[in-house]
Amino acid sequence: MPQQIDLNADMGESFGDWTMGDDPALLEIVTSANIACGFHAGDPDVMARTMRLAIARGVGIGAHPGFADLQGFGRRRITLSAESLRNMITYQLGAAQALAHAAGGALNHFKLHGALANMAAEDPALARICYQAVLDIAPDLTILVLAATPMQQVAAELGCRWAGEIFADRAYNDDATLVDRSLPGAVIHEPEEAAARVSQMLREGAIVTRSGKRISTRIDTVCMHGDTPKAIEIARWVKERLTEDGLDIRRLG
Repeated sequence: MPQQIDLNADMGESFGDWTMGDDPALLEIVTSANIACGFHAGDPDVMARTMRLAIARGVGIGAHPGFADLQGFGRRRITLSAESLRNMITYQLGAAQALAHAAGGALNHFKLHGALANMAAEDPALARICYQAVLDIAPDLTILVLAATPMQQVAAELGCRWAGEIFADRAYNDDATLVDRSLPGAVIHEPEEAAARVSQMLREGAIVTRSGKRISTRIDTVCMHGDTPKAIEIARWVKERLTEDGLDIRRLG
């Protein structure tokens, strides 16, 4: 088991007068915030407000870009040319950098969202396009990767800072990718179950898949989605369990 762990959550996913999740409550629990960049969710006002809250609480802020798909929340797969993909990443990362600076802070990390992340976890060429776009303008950022997938391999090959991520509230396939959300049991809703799973994976230093397979891997950070109904409860249970396990909960970097 590692001596310390980061807890991250996806947030800043509201839009205009429409609210998604309870970001202020999550920011009292997590140590890193992955902030939507306006394509799959969020808008400039939401991004700025969420970043200010995170900075005030000492939470690390990261860019969380996805496909331009507000209706599908970035969870529908879209095929883009390499150039369009690079430009999409650069555009969203640039916006996040500027708003972080205006809020009196700076980005700490980068994490792909939704369908784009799932595709990069299966396709190393796609992951390389995304990560190289990041490194071309922000080489010091820590890139969050789905642990034990091609994303991790690409990040290691590029020689960048990276952090291996597991999910508290998602089930795993035997190749370390996430079970499709359309399938039964893909999303874990009960806080006690999520906390127990995370504790087990950290103790064993391995992802535990739906079939029971163990995939040994480095684990640096644990994600809890901010858009699930019991997001706050799950985050609290996970943090309390890992604190009881003796881990030091602290932000990346």
